[in-house]
Amino acid sequence: MPTSPPAKEDLRSRGAELLRQSADVHFVEGTHPAYERILDELTPDEARILRLLVTEGPQPVVDVRTNRPLGIGSELIEAGLSMIGRQAGVRRMERTNAYLNNLFRLGLLWFSPEEVAPDRYQVVEVQPEVQAAMSRAGRAPRTVRRSIHLTAFGEDFCSACLPLP
Repeated sequence: MPTSPPAKEDLRSRGAELLRQSADVHFVEGTHPAYERILDELTPDEARILRLLVTEGPQPVVDVRTNRPLGIGSELIEAGLSMIGRQAGVRRMERTNAYLNNLFRLGLLWFSPEEVAPDRYQVVEVQPEVQAAMSRAGRAPRTVRRSIHLTAFGEDFCSACLPLP
């Protein structure tokens, strides 16, 4: 049975309490209140991905596109190809992109248009799934290099909730 939303007065009362606590110089805040809910919304494989990102740093990701003159009419063939699932040791490799999307939804990671060190993409670009996408892209396919990073919130979450070396 669905619960009814809280009354406006209850929400205002909670908001007023938060403001009171923020003005109290002696109030000691614990961990973020969302961490417990986030733990309930993670799979074990997602925890492995977080551990990889916190210990190994940003990870390279590539998109494969067709190559057209001046980039006009270029089509996306495959997006978000990476070694993250393999490196993290996830059990369900086929779910890696779904895991990454959930971690993004929770505010723990972000998909950056920035590259990591160029030599780190060489290993990704020779993977069978990237090579297959490149052959589907036709003559002279191109890769778009991106990266995946933990957010500051994600770093704090990992340090508070995961046993790390």
